[in-house]
Amino acid sequence: MQQIFRLDIVAREEEADRVSGLLAVRAPFGWEEESLPTGETRFRVHCEKEDFLLALRDGILLTTPEAYFTFEALEEQDWLAAWRQFFTPVLCGSRFVVLPPWLAHSPDFPDRTPVLIEPKSAFGTGHHATTALCLRVVSDLLDQGRITPGQNFLDLGTGSGVLGIACCKSGLSGLGLDIDPLAVDNALENRALNHVDGFSAALGGIEAAAGRTFDLVLANILARPLIELAPAVAAARKPRGCLVLSGLLEIQADGVEAAYTMQGLPAARRITEGEWCALLWE
Repeated sequence: MQQIFRLDIVAREEEADRVSGLLAVRAPFGWEEESLPTGETRFRVHCEKEDFLLALRDGILLTTPEAYFTFEALEEQDWLAAWRQFFTPVLCGSRFVVLPPWLAHSPDFPDRTPVLIEPKSAFGTGHHATTALCLRVVSDLLDQGRITPGQNFLDLGTGSGVLGIACCKSGLSGLGLDIDPLAVDNALENRALNHVDGFSAALGGIEAAAGRTFDLVLANILARPLIELAPAVAAARKPRGCLVLSGLLEIQADGVEAAYTMQGLPAARRITEGEWCALLWE
């Protein structure tokens, strides 16, 4: 049977933020995080690539030598079972709930828009704090009437397509872009799973949307590319449109915001969730 690999990192309380920040940079597809009775935090990362996890372990060990690591190979059957146990519903804002396909007909969320995501080890499921934060911001903008049905959006770094699908289920239409062809395939798979129209997923970065402008621009990627792409991302927003940048640790927000105020944007509104931050221009 095909194997999947699991890396556990147990860090002391004072080291947990450092490990979380390193994982945000080196494993942006996500991880499990659990507070232990000892006061320590256990981080768990699954991946199909053994070499990737071993390199991740070695990199964290350089800056966090007191952390404790365990590495394990799992059979595919165990991996799928672990996903079912881990993939619980994620409530985002007042509107959305992210669900796996086996909970598609759950009666537990009658007043929420379900976004069905087929779990994959390399793409966002909504469990990562930055994805949930971004969905919460979209929900709030809809509640406020700041974005409305009939408008268009750009989802940069679409991953599983969770943000774009949520937008389409709210009456918008738009484009999801990702530089990973496997992510595009996963986004298209989830588009079909949700039976949504108006969502195009394509391979490419912000240059693939050159010359177009959008009522809503979502970019849930890392701080460095957000800074490097600031001119193009800012230009993709319509003059009265909304721009949401996520994927940021709060300590990175000042640097990212400065790159966009240099493009003529005013100061952003900040929405935080723990150590994570989203920047919003309305």
